[in-house]
Amino acid sequence: MNNSWHPECFCCDICQQVLADIGFVKNAGRHLCRPCHNREKARGLGKYICQKCHAIIDEQPLIFKNDPYHPDHFNCANCGKELSADARELKGELYCLPCHDKMGVPICGACRRPIEGRVVNAMGKQWHVEHFVCAKCEKPFLGHRHYERKGLAYCETHYNQLFGDVCFHCNRVIEGDVVSALNKAWCVNCFSCSTCNTKLTLKDKFVEIDLKPVCKHCYEKMPEEFKRRLSPITSHHIVPK
Repeated sequence: MNNSWHPECFCCDICQQVLADIGFVKNAGRHLCRPCHNREKARGLGKYICQKCHAIIDEQPLIFKNDPYHPDHFNCANCGKELSADARELKGELYCLPCHDKMGVPICGACRRPIEGRVVNAMGKQWHVEHFVCAKCEKPFLGHRHYERKGLAYCETHYNQLFGDVCFHCNRVIEGDVVSALNKAWCVNCFSCSTCNTKLTLKDKFVEIDLKPVCKHCYEKMPEEFKRRLSPITSHHIVPK
C-alpha cells in the first residue's frame, strides 16, 4: 500500500484482523482480509457469502441455521447424498428433500421450512404459529379467529374494513341488517340465546356470558351467586346496513 507498517499494525480495515501472515486484497483503496473483501464484493452484486469457505455463492444458497452456504458443502444426514438448495433442516441436521418428506414432518405454508413445534392447521395448509398472519396487518392470529377470502386470511378488523361485516356466529359476510352487540356483528337470524337458542329481537334484553348473549329467561334461572358476578342486563340494537 506504498507505506511501511509494524506487522501488528497492518490490519484489515473492516474486521481489524492482522494481515501480515494471511495476505490482503486491495479494495477501493482499503486493505482487506479475503473474507471481508468477498463480503463487500457480494454485497455489491446482491449475492451471499458462504459461511464455510467465505467465497461468493453464485447459485441458490443453502440456508442452515439462518446462515448461507454452498449446498455441496453438506450431505444428507440420512442417505449421504450431496445436498442442493432445497435441502431441509430438522433438529440440527440437514436432509435431502426425498428423505425429509419420508419423515412426515409438516412444512410451513409461509416460509417452506419444517415445523418442529406447535402447528397451525388452516386453509388446507400447515403453518408456524408466528407465520400464520393477517394478509393486511401481518399480525399473527395466535389462536384468534381468522376470515378467509380468495386464499388469504384476515383478522376480523381488516376483513370488515375491506369486505363488510362478518357474522360472529356463522362466519359469513352479512347481507342484510346487522345486529351490533358485544362489540361484534351478527346476522339477524344468528343472534340468539347461547343457552336455549331462542332468537333475540329488538325488544329483548340479554346478559353477556363468555362473550355470548344469554336471554333474560335463562339468566333468571341461573343461581343467584353466579348472577351477582355478572354485569347488568344490557340492551342490543339492530343497525340497518
